[in-house]
Amino acid sequence: MRAANPSDADGVIDRLRDIGYLDDRRFAENYAAARVENEGFGRMRVLNDLRSRRVQGDMAEQAVEHAIGDRSEAELIDAFIERRMHSIAVGGPIEDEKKLAAAYRKLRRAGFSSGPVLSALKRIAARPDALEEPLDEEDPEE
Repeated sequence: MRAANPSDADGVIDRLRDIGYLDDRRFAENYAAARVENEGFGRMRVLNDLRSRRVQGDMAEQAVEHAIGDRSEAELIDAFIERRMHSIAVGGPIEDEKKLAAAYRKLRRAGFSSGPVLSALKRIAARPDALEEPLDEEDPEE
């Protein structure tokens, strides 16, 4: 819209594609890898972030699967807790239900599913039998 001659924009876009600067697949792979490696986010969070950036569904799925690799969700959750929730990782068994609930919500927002999140929290809870499965699988972005 700001080009003196609108046809110039098409030439520039074609040139950027030719040299690889406009490559959706490469963007999706780099973005997913950065979100998993640097931020420690889970599958659903990274997938939702890619979709919000208008990356095509199949391409986003493949990028997330490639970024996660052969790591299990439990491994990713443990790494997230160690890196981003240090206070609960080193504080010993957690007795405060509010602290456990806050940890659950944070892990869900980070893109992890409820089953593995509860399993991880049961390992660090003072009373693991008090933790129950939620009735429905809510959206981690809510």
